[in-house]
Amino acid sequence: MSLTYSQLTLLETADLVSSLKTRLNLPDVPIGAFAAGPAGGAAAAPVVEEVEEEAPAAAEKSVFTLKLTAFDAASKPKVIKEIKNLLGLSLVDSKKFVESAPKMMKENVPKEEAEKIIETLKALGGTVTME
Repeated sequence: MSLTYSQLTLLETADLVSSLKTRLNLPDVPIGAFAAGPAGGAAAAPVVEEVEEEAPAAAEKSVFTLKLTAFDAASKPKVIKEIKNLLGLSLVDSKKFVESAPKMMKENVPKEEAEKIIETLKALGGTVTME
């Protein structure tokens, strides 16, 4: 074939792709998988394996989700200020966040950091649960 790749017809391109898949032993991948990027598809398989390995050790959870469940009305300004510092929100957004309790604060927090946050907010009059 003396044509350049930009001059191929759709049928010729499909034939070329099929030949390359066969020669290079490439699996058929759905078109949507390319939108996630090649690393996304490769990373999905090991994650599933890790979940299966961690299943017996589920009692020893190391990552938690923190949820602001309540706060003392008298200490509301202190809780708002601490939420502002923890989450990096503006003062107005922090006030709305605190007033909409119960609300999830953070996900995937290590146990040590989660305990520190809980103790800090408890001292200020807030109630936080660790799930």
